[in-house]
Amino acid sequence: MEFPEDLRYTREHEWARDEGDGRVRVGITDYAQDKLGDVVYVELPEPGAEVRAMESFGEVESTKSVSDLFSPVDGTVVERNTLLEERPELVNEDPYGQGWMIVVQVRDPSQLDRLMDANAYRAFVEELRRGE
Repeated sequence: MEFPEDLRYTREHEWARDEGDGRVRVGITDYAQDKLGDVVYVELPEPGAEVRAMESFGEVESTKSVSDLFSPVDGTVVERNTLLEERPELVNEDPYGQGWMIVVQVRDPSQLDRLMDANAYRAFVEELRRGE
């Protein structure tokens, strides 16, 4: 299971990558995609949509279930991964690369500081796995 050091993480298993200029790329973690199973559909907002931290911005549907996607930050969607419309399996194959979901222009970049770093998220996931 991967926990890239350059990302920040939420308790809902989304990741956030600071891309500079107030832009944050968002996706779901390796742990989340593994728990979901085979992803068959991803519903994402259009560019221009407003998102709020810890509120749902879309859904991911797998062979096991449908799960909400939660934004790690407040802001405006400036890009969505249109590749996922034709190839939702990219979420499983490359969750930290081609399987990203949206790019948000953040209102307050300091919101990233409130998210878990890789070490904290790894410990969080290990705790969850012990409880399974």
